[in-house]
Amino acid sequence: MSTIKIIELVGNSTKSWQDAAERAIHDASESLRHIQEVEIIKQTAVVEGERIKEYRTTLHVAFSVEHPSHLIGTK
Repeated sequence: MSTIKIIELVGNSTKSWQDAAERAIHDASESLRHIQEVEIIKQTAVVEGERIKEYRTTLHVAFSVEHPSHLIGTK
């Protein structure tokens, strides 16, 4: 049985909300292992002069918590 941890991230992009989410996942994967799932929480944008300047995607990232092998089975 594994323990799952969920963190909230906000990705940004000048292209799209999808690109913002993918950038957040890519950046998180540089320091997190075993990412299993993401949930898109909301999508927002920065507007300048009646145009979207930056897309932002807020997401929850779920990943398995690693347990040191010498602690497994101990309390």
